[in-house]
Amino acid sequence: MTTPTRTGVTPGQGLLAIVGLLVAVEVASGVLQGYYTPIFSDIADHLGIDDADVNWFEAAQLIVSALCVPPLARLGDLVGHKKVLVLSTAVTALASWGVAFAPSFGTFLVAWALQGAYVVWLPLEVAIIHRRTRDTGRQQLLTRRAAAVLVGALELSVIIGALTSGALVEATSMTTLLMLPAIVTTVVLVLVWFGVEDVPGEATGGYDWRGLGMITLVLGLVMGGLIAIRLQGPAAALPWLLVLAGLAALVPFVRLERSLVDPMVDVRLLARTDQWPIQLTAFLFGMSVLGAQIPLSTFARTDPDVVGYGLGADAAFVSTLVGVYVVFLAIGAFTLPLTARLLGPRGALVASSLLVALGYGLFLPFHDSTTQTLTNMAIAGLGSGALVAALPAAAAAAAPPDRTGFATGMTNATKTVGGAIASSVFAIALASTGSLEGPAEGAAPLSGYLTVWAVCSVAAVVAAVCLLLAPKVTDDVTPEVARPETLGA
Repeated sequence: MTTPTRTGVTPGQGLLAIVGLLVAVEVASGVLQGYYTPIFSDIADHLGIDDADVNWFEAAQLIVSALCVPPLARLGDLVGHKKVLVLSTAVTALASWGVAFAPSFGTFLVAWALQGAYVVWLPLEVAIIHRRTRDTGRQQLLTRRAAAVLVGALELSVIIGALTSGALVEATSMTTLLMLPAIVTTVVLVLVWFGVEDVPGEATGGYDWRGLGMITLVLGLVMGGLIAIRLQGPAAALPWLLVLAGLAALVPFVRLERSLVDPMVDVRLLARTDQWPIQLTAFLFGMSVLGAQIPLSTFARTDPDVVGYGLGADAAFVSTLVGVYVVFLAIGAFTLPLTARLLGPRGALVASSLLVALGYGLFLPFHDSTTQTLTNMAIAGLGSGALVAALPAAAAAAAPPDRTGFATGMTNATKTVGGAIASSVFAIALASTGSLEGPAEGAAPLSGYLTVWAVCSVAAVVAAVCLLLAPKVTDDVTPEVARPETLGA
């Protein structure tokens, strides 16, 4: 006989409905991440800016993404994850409307940066599901399965978004074209508001405003410095001074957080043996999943008849390459439950990291043809898709109930910082004789691309080793609650 939860709902009841609603959120996330990519040049024409200025979009959103996750995740643990999901969706929807109707580059950039609030969606969703499945006896298993579904929907929606904007760009005005993501996000806001149950937060204590200020300072300095490296080049002094100042500010920040009962960033939790391998893996994984995408694109666009390497692909074919990669991301996410069943939760994480390492490692000897590139990207994509789904779920499983939002959120925050660091390092590697702006601006040396792929591969191997140091996890399955109404049963 089952027992009701504290919210009065029988365990497992309505879980599919909740996951379905959260899938809609990830559809919106996928649209936001895929829709704009094929039309960046058209957006630049619409705003009257050079194509090179589009780099400011990535810079602005990286900063907001890194800064917003820790405070929003902590707020979710305090007041309830649904409330913060609604808040972040409302900000994203408002920003999306701002993107559509921005009268100038400056207002567009502000709206675009605020759109980065969507980065907290997946961690909050995993926290909601993790709490919702607490009394099922299959919490870790169901959370991981749900996360796989969410990430699979996200990746498929990236493709749908990219195909939609590419098909409509010549058929309608830019304002109308940019309204579509805003409409999707607004509809999702209504669905979340009325469809997801509102459960109070379990964390106690107040809001650590001093910690918020210091983590904002740390991340702001480090991210600002890394972006400045890309904008000013590695020879400039200011970017390195900003990075060093940010790293130095970590010392008083850690001391402050360790002295508090309810800190903004629970450094004691992050230092636990069941948590730090996951967070470090997220950081290392960010180097490839976020940092290596521009180099892959510029490599594919490089003409081998001119510089001796590259695929000589046009923009349309690069979109196809990206589409293939995203398809395998989705496959990796959807097959995560099977992989975890065969290898165990920790084994699935290790195997996924090794797939990423293999995929990028194969680029070192095999990069001369489209077939080789697609094969490498497919292998890396399988591992990457599984990691995107598995890391938040693993962090939630290793966190106390009042810190699930924080733990899942930190996987996205550390991933973003890892991607920013790698992006700056890769910019330095590729700018030896050229730039990241594209083949028209000068081709980077092949050694630069080899450096990119080697760093991604080695980072994934280090992540796999770190995960082996984490305690082995077994699923909490009990026969009496393994009922058909639970997800995937």
